[in-house]
Amino acid sequence: MKYELELTIVTGMSGAGRSTAAHALEDLGYMVIDNLPPQLLRETIDLIAERNEVSRLAVVIDSRGGSLFSTAESAIDEVRSEVSQFSMVFLEATDQVLIRRFESARRPHPLQSVANLLEAVVTERSMLLNLRESADLLIDTTDKNVHDLRRAIDKAFDGDKPQIRLTISSFGFKYGIPIDADYVFDVRFLPNPFWVPELRHLTGADPQVRDYVLSQPEAQPFVEMIQQLFEVIRSGYIREGKRFVSIAMGCTGGQHRSVAMAQRLADILESDSVSVHVVHRDRGRE
Repeated sequence: MKYELELTIVTGMSGAGRSTAAHALEDLGYMVIDNLPPQLLRETIDLIAERNEVSRLAVVIDSRGGSLFSTAESAIDEVRSEVSQFSMVFLEATDQVLIRRFESARRPHPLQSVANLLEAVVTERSMLLNLRESADLLIDTTDKNVHDLRRAIDKAFDGDKPQIRLTISSFGFKYGIPIDADYVFDVRFLPNPFWVPELRHLTGADPQVRDYVLSQPEAQPFVEMIQQLFEVIRSGYIREGKRFVSIAMGCTGGQHRSVAMAQRLADILESDSVSVHVVHRDRGRE
């Protein structure tokens, strides 16, 4: 039986913001169940869906379940095709940030009873590897506060949804590649406006820099190539029930070329069936 139910699984690293994500979903009208043993997932869905009172359900499943968590992957796979709409959100952050958050909160990690804090974080990351790989939406909260995370959840789950929600981000390679990007493109082959004195202090959001970058002979063919690639993967994602895609465009510092190219790609790909959210991760960082 396939229920007319929108089911969202929230999982990920302890300290990465699962509670904040759950609260944000609750504010969007979801019924939220926190720390549900995976073995009860199917029964919970049957109970809620048959009553026909709840249309949006979010379930938080994570390592707090201890030995019960070992069945999480199979339990989620079992219900994935039983609801009309399914998505899984995975929250993560770097080891250093997670450790700092736990030390600041002065709360123990769920796995810390048998290991020190670093070992607990590393063990949990290994436990969650398969769930991370099968997640529909990966959110890295390393550089996000609670308000940033709530905005990300709101953007992904607010009201009527197009078939695909696409995030296009610009970044600087000197600051590292975004770990939550599905596809990463390097635009450092384009001339760098940084070396043009009158453009150096501007960014790719300024018309002068945008026009300079997009006037390069390689710029438009490159964007069109990504557009063609996206059309191929879009149909596949829709067929497989995946609604979230993340594309990252990188240049040296994340100020000029990547900003202009990311915005140009967003302008091309935005449509009734594709909602585009643009993030300039490193703009203004220098």
